[in-house]
Amino acid sequence: MLNFNMPLVSLIIPVKNEGIHIQNTINSVFQVKTNYSFETIVVNDASTDGCCDFLSQSPYADLPRLKLIRSNGVGPANARNIGARHSLGQYLIFCDAHLFFEDFLIDHLLKPIKDGLANGTTPGIADTKSPNFPGYGMTLNEHLRVEWYTNINTLAPIAVLPAGCCAISRNVFFNIGGFDTGFKGWGFEDIEISIKMWLFGYKCYAQPVVKVLHVFRKSPPYHVIPDNIHFNMLRMAYSHFNEERIYKCKSLIGSHKHSKINESVLASEVLKQRKNYFSRRKYSDEWYMNTFNIPF
Repeated sequence: MLNFNMPLVSLIIPVKNEGIHIQNTINSVFQVKTNYSFETIVVNDASTDGCCDFLSQSPYADLPRLKLIRSNGVGPANARNIGARHSLGQYLIFCDAHLFFEDFLIDHLLKPIKDGLANGTTPGIADTKSPNFPGYGMTLNEHLRVEWYTNINTLAPIAVLPAGCCAISRNVFFNIGGFDTGFKGWGFEDIEISIKMWLFGYKCYAQPVVKVLHVFRKSPPYHVIPDNIHFNMLRMAYSHFNEERIYKCKSLIGSHKHSKINESVLASEVLKQRKNYFSRRKYSDEWYMNTFNIPF
Protein backbone atom coordinates (compact mmCIF):
# COMPACT_ATOMS: atom_id res chain seq x y z
CA MET A 1 0.00 0.00 0.00
CA LEU A 2 3.04 2.27 -0.10
CA ASN A 3 2.79 5.33 -2.29
CA PHE A 4 6.33 6.43 -3.08
CA ASN A 5 5.06 9.68 -4.62
CA MET A 6 4.01 10.90 -1.17
CA PRO A 7 6.43 12.62 1.23
CA LEU A 8 8.96 10.34 2.85
CA VAL A 9 8.64 9.73 6.58
CA SER A 10 11.54 8.89 8.89
CA LEU A 11 10.93 6.74 11.97
CA ILE A 12 13.76 7.36 14.44
CA ILE A 13 14.34 4.85 17.23
CA PRO A 14 17.04 5.38 19.89
CA VAL A 15 18.18 2.13 21.48
CA LYS A 16 20.01 1.33 24.71
CA ASN A 17 20.10 -2.28 25.95
CA GLU A 18 16.60 -3.10 24.72
CA GLY A 19 16.97 -6.88 24.48
CA ILE A 20 14.26 -8.49 22.36
CA HIS A 21 12.10 -5.35 22.50
CA ILE A 22 13.84 -3.59 19.61
CA GLN A 23 13.37 -6.60 17.33
CA ASN A 24 9.69 -6.75 18.26
CA THR A 25 9.39 -3.03 17.52
CA ILE A 26 11.07 -3.35 14.11
CA ASN A 27 8.85 -6.32 13.23
CA SER A 28 5.79 -4.27 14.15
CA VAL A 29 6.97 -1.30 12.08
CA PHE A 30 7.20 -3.38 8.92
CA GLN A 31 3.98 -5.31 9.48
CA VAL A 32 1.52 -2.42 9.82
CA LYS A 33 -0.20 -0.71 6.91
CA THR A 34 0.44 2.84 5.70
CA ASN A 35 -0.02 4.88 2.55
CA TYR A 36 3.35 6.57 3.06
CA SER A 37 6.82 5.54 2.04
CA PHE A 38 9.06 5.54 5.09
CA GLU A 39 12.49 4.72 6.37
CA THR A 40 13.41 3.44 9.81
CA ILE A 41 16.57 4.68 11.52
CA VAL A 42 17.82 2.79 14.56
CA VAL A 43 20.37 4.69 16.67
CA ASN A 44 22.24 2.19 18.84
CA ASP A 45 23.55 4.36 21.67
CA ALA A 46 26.36 2.14 22.98
CA SER A 47 24.22 -0.85 23.94
CA THR A 48 26.14 -3.61 25.70
CA ASP A 49 23.60 -6.43 25.35
CA GLY A 50 23.92 -7.04 21.60
CA CYS A 51 20.28 -6.09 21.10
CA CYS A 52 20.89 -4.63 17.63
CA ASP A 53 23.01 -7.51 16.28
CA PHE A 54 20.00 -8.97 14.45
CA LEU A 55 19.97 -5.93 12.15
CA SER A 56 23.12 -7.18 10.41
CA GLN A 57 21.45 -10.50 9.62
CA SER A 58 18.91 -11.51 6.98
CA PRO A 59 16.16 -10.50 6.39
CA TYR A 60 16.77 -7.21 8.22
CA ALA A 61 20.12 -6.50 6.57
CA ASP A 62 18.40 -6.71 3.19
CA LEU A 63 15.80 -4.04 3.92
CA PRO A 64 16.76 -0.84 2.04
CA ARG A 65 14.58 1.34 4.27
CA LEU A 66 16.24 0.23 7.50
CA LYS A 67 19.38 2.05 8.69
CA LEU A 68 21.57 1.37 11.73
CA ILE A 69 23.52 4.29 13.20
CA ARG A 70 25.90 3.90 16.14
CA SER A 71 26.47 6.57 18.78
CA ASN A 72 28.79 6.58 21.76
CA GLY A 73 26.53 6.86 24.79
CA VAL A 74 25.26 10.35 24.01
CA GLY A 75 21.88 9.89 25.73
CA PRO A 76 18.34 9.82 24.31
CA ALA A 77 18.10 13.51 23.35
CA ASN A 78 21.23 13.51 21.23
CA ALA A 79 20.60 10.00 19.90
CA ARG A 80 17.34 11.32 18.48
CA ASN A 81 19.16 14.33 17.05
CA ILE A 82 21.69 12.04 15.38
CA GLY A 83 18.89 9.99 13.86
CA ALA A 84 17.23 13.14 12.58
CA ARG A 85 20.47 14.32 10.95
CA HIS A 86 20.73 11.00 9.09
CA SER A 87 17.09 11.11 8.00
CA LEU A 88 15.55 11.96 4.64
CA GLY A 89 11.94 12.39 5.64
CA GLN A 90 9.86 15.55 5.48
CA TYR A 91 8.20 14.25 8.64
CA LEU A 92 9.99 12.71 11.61
CA ILE A 93 8.40 10.19 13.96
CA PHE A 94 10.38 9.52 17.13
CA CYS A 95 9.66 6.15 18.72
CA ASP A 96 10.79 4.24 21.76
CA ALA A 97 12.36 0.84 21.11
CA HIS A 98 9.60 -1.06 22.91
CA LEU A 99 6.42 -0.31 20.97
CA PHE A 100 3.72 -2.14 19.01
CA PHE A 101 1.99 -0.15 16.26
CA GLU A 102 -1.49 -0.01 14.76
CA ASP A 103 -2.29 0.11 11.06
CA PHE A 104 -2.12 3.62 9.59
CA LEU A 105 -0.36 5.09 12.62
CA ILE A 106 1.82 7.19 10.33
CA ASP A 107 -1.15 8.41 8.31
CA HIS A 108 -3.17 9.49 11.35
CA LEU A 109 -0.23 11.25 13.00
CA LEU A 110 0.64 13.21 9.87
CA LYS A 111 -2.85 14.32 8.85
CA PRO A 112 -3.16 17.18 11.41
CA ILE A 113 0.35 18.34 10.52
CA LYS A 114 -0.32 18.29 6.78
CA ASP A 115 -3.68 20.01 7.33
CA GLY A 116 -1.93 22.85 9.18
CA LEU A 117 -3.68 22.15 12.50
CA ALA A 118 -0.58 21.01 14.37
CA ASN A 119 3.19 20.94 14.06
CA GLY A 120 3.69 17.93 16.32
CA THR A 121 1.37 15.05 17.21
CA THR A 122 1.25 12.01 19.45
CA PRO A 123 -1.08 8.99 19.41
CA GLY A 124 -2.71 7.35 22.37
CA ILE A 125 -0.06 5.39 24.28
CA ALA A 126 -1.18 2.39 26.31
CA ASP A 127 0.63 -0.15 28.43
CA THR A 128 0.85 -3.57 26.74
CA LYS A 129 -0.68 -4.95 29.94
CA SER A 130 -3.61 -2.50 29.83
CA PRO A 131 -4.20 -1.86 26.11
CA ASN A 132 -7.64 -0.31 26.57
CA PHE A 133 -6.47 2.54 28.80
CA PRO A 134 -4.24 4.83 26.74
CA GLY A 135 -2.92 8.22 27.70
CA TYR A 136 -3.06 11.03 25.15
CA GLY A 137 0.03 13.13 25.68
CA MET A 138 1.04 14.70 28.96
CA THR A 139 0.85 17.76 31.13
CA LEU A 140 2.92 18.80 34.17
CA ASN A 141 2.18 19.07 37.87
CA GLU A 142 3.56 21.37 40.56
CA HIS A 143 6.78 19.34 40.70
CA LEU A 144 7.31 19.41 36.91
CA ARG A 145 6.48 15.72 36.76
CA VAL A 146 4.44 14.46 33.86
CA GLU A 147 0.82 13.40 34.14
CA TRP A 148 -1.07 11.72 31.31
CA TYR A 149 -4.21 13.11 29.73
CA THR A 150 -6.79 10.32 29.84
CA ASN A 151 -10.05 11.88 28.66
CA ILE A 152 -9.21 13.18 25.18
CA ASN A 153 -11.46 11.86 22.39
CA THR A 154 -10.80 14.36 19.63
CA LEU A 155 -7.76 16.18 18.26
CA ALA A 156 -6.64 18.43 21.12
CA PRO A 157 -3.70 20.62 22.21
CA ILE A 158 -1.44 19.11 24.87
CA ALA A 159 1.36 20.49 27.01
CA VAL A 160 3.91 17.74 26.33
CA LEU A 161 4.54 15.43 23.38
CA PRO A 162 5.86 12.13 24.75
CA ALA A 163 9.16 11.36 23.03
CA GLY A 164 8.15 7.70 23.19
CA CYS A 165 6.03 8.28 20.09
CA CYS A 166 5.57 11.65 18.43
CA ALA A 167 5.62 13.11 14.94
CA ILE A 168 7.18 16.48 14.14
CA SER A 169 7.54 18.27 10.82
CA ARG A 170 11.17 18.17 9.69
CA ASN A 171 11.22 21.92 9.05
CA VAL A 172 9.94 22.66 12.55
CA PHE A 173 12.33 20.21 14.21
CA PHE A 174 15.42 21.72 12.68
CA ASN A 175 14.10 25.27 12.98
CA ILE A 176 13.93 24.94 16.76
CA GLY A 177 17.27 23.10 16.98
CA GLY A 178 15.85 19.67 17.78
CA PHE A 179 16.17 18.15 21.24
CA ASP A 180 18.43 20.08 23.60
CA THR A 181 21.98 19.22 22.56
CA GLY A 182 23.35 20.03 26.01
CA PHE A 183 21.31 17.49 27.95
CA LYS A 184 23.06 14.77 29.93
CA GLY A 185 21.58 11.27 29.84
CA TRP A 186 17.89 10.63 30.32
CA GLY A 187 15.30 13.11 31.55
CA PHE A 188 13.20 16.12 30.47
CA GLU A 189 14.03 15.88 26.75
CA ASP A 190 10.38 15.61 25.66
CA ILE A 191 9.25 18.27 28.13
CA GLU A 192 11.87 20.71 26.92
CA ILE A 193 11.20 20.29 23.20
CA SER A 194 7.44 20.62 23.76
CA ILE A 195 7.83 23.83 25.75
CA LYS A 196 10.19 25.14 23.08
CA MET A 197 7.70 24.35 20.32
CA TRP A 198 4.84 26.13 22.08
CA LEU A 199 6.90 29.18 23.06
CA PHE A 200 8.19 29.54 19.50
CA GLY A 201 4.61 29.53 18.20
CA TYR A 202 4.25 25.88 17.15
CA LYS A 203 1.45 23.56 18.23
CA CYS A 204 1.49 20.12 19.86
CA TYR A 205 -1.64 17.98 19.61
CA ALA A 206 -2.87 14.56 20.66
CA GLN A 207 -4.36 12.42 17.89
CA PRO A 208 -6.63 9.96 19.72
CA VAL A 209 -7.89 8.02 16.69
CA VAL A 210 -4.79 5.82 16.76
CA LYS A 211 -2.65 4.33 19.52
CA VAL A 212 0.54 2.41 20.16
CA LEU A 213 1.20 -0.18 22.85
CA HIS A 214 4.20 0.55 25.03
CA VAL A 215 6.20 -1.82 27.23
CA PHE A 216 6.38 0.03 30.55
CA ARG A 217 9.15 -1.33 32.75
CA LYS A 218 9.81 -1.05 36.48
CA SER A 219 13.29 0.26 35.75
CA PRO A 220 15.23 1.12 32.58
CA PRO A 221 17.89 -1.28 31.24
CA TYR A 222 20.61 1.32 31.75
CA HIS A 223 21.90 3.43 34.60
CA VAL A 224 19.96 6.65 35.22
CA ILE A 225 21.94 9.29 37.11
CA PRO A 226 19.74 11.55 39.27
CA ASP A 227 22.14 14.48 39.00
CA ASN A 228 21.80 14.34 35.21
CA ILE A 229 18.02 14.61 35.54
CA HIS A 230 18.46 17.64 37.79
CA PHE A 231 20.98 19.13 35.37
CA ASN A 232 18.53 18.76 32.47
CA MET A 233 15.67 20.28 34.45
CA LEU A 234 17.74 23.30 35.46
CA ARG A 235 19.14 23.73 31.95
CA MET A 236 15.57 23.70 30.65
CA ALA A 237 14.60 26.27 33.27
CA TYR A 238 17.40 28.63 32.32
CA SER A 239 16.52 28.17 28.65
CA HIS A 240 12.81 28.96 28.99
CA PHE A 241 11.67 30.09 32.45
CA ASN A 242 11.52 33.36 34.35
CA GLU A 243 13.64 33.90 37.46
CA GLU A 244 10.93 32.76 39.86
CA ARG A 245 10.55 29.43 38.09
CA ILE A 246 14.32 28.94 37.93
CA TYR A 247 14.35 29.36 41.71
CA LYS A 248 11.52 26.81 42.02
CA CYS A 249 13.56 24.32 40.02
CA LYS A 250 16.52 24.85 42.33
CA SER A 251 14.21 24.22 45.27
CA LEU A 252 13.09 20.92 43.74
CA ILE A 253 16.73 19.86 43.48
CA GLY A 254 17.42 20.78 47.10
CA SER A 255 19.83 23.19 48.73
CA HIS A 256 22.48 20.52 49.30
CA LYS A 257 22.78 19.82 45.58
CA HIS A 258 21.59 22.72 43.47
CA SER A 259 24.67 24.91 43.92
CA LYS A 260 27.02 22.43 42.24
CA ILE A 261 24.49 21.53 39.53
CA ASN A 262 23.71 25.20 38.93
CA GLU A 263 27.41 25.88 38.41
CA SER A 264 27.62 23.04 35.90
CA VAL A 265 24.54 24.25 34.02
CA LEU A 266 25.85 27.81 33.78
CA ALA A 267 29.16 26.50 32.46
CA SER A 268 27.26 24.89 29.58
CA GLU A 269 26.63 28.26 27.89
CA VAL A 270 22.95 28.03 28.71
CA LEU A 271 22.69 31.80 29.18
CA LYS A 272 23.64 32.28 25.55
CA GLN A 273 20.92 29.82 24.60
CA ARG A 274 18.46 31.63 26.89
CA LYS A 275 19.13 34.94 25.13
CA ASN A 276 18.60 33.32 21.75
CA TYR A 277 15.42 31.54 22.78
CA PHE A 278 13.90 34.59 24.45
CA SER A 279 14.54 36.65 21.32
CA ARG A 280 12.71 34.09 19.18
CA ARG A 281 9.73 33.11 21.23
CA LYS A 282 6.20 34.31 20.61
CA TYR A 283 4.82 33.35 24.01
CA SER A 284 6.17 33.49 27.56
CA ASP A 285 6.51 30.64 30.03
CA GLU A 286 3.71 32.34 31.99
CA TRP A 287 1.45 31.92 28.94
CA TYR A 288 2.41 28.27 28.67
CA MET A 289 1.70 27.50 32.33
CA ASN A 290 -1.62 29.36 32.24
CA THR A 291 -2.71 27.82 28.94
CA PHE A 292 -2.31 24.30 30.27
CA ASN A 293 -3.24 25.03 33.91
CA ILE A 294 0.16 23.93 35.17
CA PRO A 295 0.59 24.94 38.83
CA PHE A 296 4.27 25.79 38.62
